[in-house]
Amino acid sequence: MHFNLKGLLSRNGFFLDANRPQIYINLYTAFKKAILNRSLETGSKLPPSRVLANDLGISRSTVLKAIDLLLVENYIVSKKGSGYYVRPPQDKKLKLSFPTIEKKGGYPKLSKKGRAFSDNAKYMVEDYNTGVAFRPGLPPLDIFPVQIWKKLIDEYWKHITPSELSYCNTIGLQCLRENLSQYLKVYRDIHCHPDQIIVTTGSLHSLYLVASVLLEQNDEVIMENPTYPMAHHLFKSLGATIRAAQVDTEGLNWSTISCQHPKFIYTTPSCQYPLGMKMSMKRRRALLQWAAQKETFVIEDDYNHEFSNWEKPLGSLFGMDSQQRVIYLGTFNKLIHPSLRLGYIIVPDHLMDAVSGLYKQSSRFASRENQKAMSIFIERDYLNKHLRKVIDTAKERKEIFVHHFNTRLGDSFSLDHNSLGLHLIAHNKLNITDTCVEQALLQHNIRGHALSKYYIRPNNANGMVMGFCSVNPKQIKETIQKMGQVIEQLIN
Repeated sequence: MHFNLKGLLSRNGFFLDANRPQIYINLYTAFKKAILNRSLETGSKLPPSRVLANDLGISRSTVLKAIDLLLVENYIVSKKGSGYYVRPPQDKKLKLSFPTIEKKGGYPKLSKKGRAFSDNAKYMVEDYNTGVAFRPGLPPLDIFPVQIWKKLIDEYWKHITPSELSYCNTIGLQCLRENLSQYLKVYRDIHCHPDQIIVTTGSLHSLYLVASVLLEQNDEVIMENPTYPMAHHLFKSLGATIRAAQVDTEGLNWSTISCQHPKFIYTTPSCQYPLGMKMSMKRRRALLQWAAQKETFVIEDDYNHEFSNWEKPLGSLFGMDSQQRVIYLGTFNKLIHPSLRLGYIIVPDHLMDAVSGLYKQSSRFASRENQKAMSIFIERDYLNKHLRKVIDTAKERKEIFVHHFNTRLGDSFSLDHNSLGLHLIAHNKLNITDTCVEQALLQHNIRGHALSKYYIRPNNANGMVMGFCSVNPKQIKETIQKMGQVIEQLIN
């Protein structure tokens, strides 16, 4: 490695002194100390001797003498054609000392908002080292056209210019926003100017930007009950007072809302999260009318539009809105794959300066590389082709999941397979809480979310929210068999 080690060696006692001619002894001692106190980790590669000599301002022969001593003492090892590496100091008596913190006074307190974010984070714990079956919200990851995407990324770097390595427009690349506006017009009945679109890293990022510019402490926010837990905790962290609106077979029931001055309503009309029904046209009109009467905003989180509207298309709330009250959220992370980190907001004109201003003063912009690749992915029709494949695959895997789940676990769970999304709800027939089932499955590398955690208020919900299409049919069958064994152990 070509690290400049001058500072590290100085902190471990290396210095240049004309009165001390044996500089190589001093250098050897500094390296030895750095290795023993783990400033240089086991396996670390030392810089080439010429580079090290140049950085330290000494001759190469002096460096080589120090290296020879380190080799003799077994602090480093030489690998032919590669260089010198730090050895594990197995036979050395380590005297590791860590700097103690001397507290001479208190620290400034966290802000109320900071404490809220810290407190709410404990409800959002994720174990990212476990498997993906049956985590909700994941598309079929194994069919993503990796080679096509790699080709687009390679193409981007092949034609990159120096200016494109600098900062880019906060609200996103013009080419992506133009292609996105055309895509939304076809699939979601959204007619918007590209300049209304802000490219983000996903739905939660979009929600943070919008909620941060709208909410004051104790402002009322209406949410569907049950709802997206991440959004619920985010709004609470920002100081909102949450008001629950009940849902039924037609989606959000605005008549159950008891709130006089809401700042905004958060809803998932295309596919209610997590229950999976589509909001009826009658309810959509009523909701927009109610929002107009209350002079409030509607945040439409359309995370799942293509999956829930492929066979029976229904436009967006945004497309029905004539008063610029709907703030529209979309994402590619649930359509393509979560590591892409690309989403978008369509913002009413009167909010654009505030939202883009916060974005500019915080995280600046989403990855230019991924934005460019996504723009070409849309432009060259790769997205449409992939989307068709995803829809067909999801249908196939849903049937396979339902069949094997009912066969193996039908006595323990009642599976509601009418959801329009990429997950299903298995209602628990057992005298065991869903949180207990969730933890038991997690210990065996199976993902599934407790339904009770999606509710705003204490509730009697007892079921599992389970994604069905992130893994192939063979893994679906094997994981359900494994799940059956876990449940049997839990019962006994």
